[in-house]
Amino acid sequence: MGFSVVKQDGVTLVDVEGQLIVGNRQELKQKVLEELEGGDRRFVIDFAGTGYIDSSGLGVLVSLSKKIREQGGELRLSGLNEDLRTLFELTKLDTLFRIADTKDEALAGI
Repeated sequence: MGFSVVKQDGVTLVDVEGQLIVGNRQELKQKVLEELEGGDRRFVIDFAGTGYIDSSGLGVLVSLSKKIREQGGELRLSGLNEDLRTLFELTKLDTLFRIADTKDEALAGI
């Protein structure tokens, strides 16, 4: 499990490898908040390497989305597999987040 943060064309890209669960959600939150406090406003979190997100992971994403929007920024998600896409649809979180199939799609126009 791990998170990597890369800057690309003024966008902060966060790759999530493994599961986003109660045991590591704070690490993701901390990484994104540090970048937000540093002045970054455009974020893409890529889940291409993720197979599972639990309810606490979803909660962190909602919290981050709110904080980023309050600062005038934008958070997009990419790389959700079919199960994760269904999870976002069932929880209606697909209406909160802009979700792209690929990282490149998410970066387009952000």
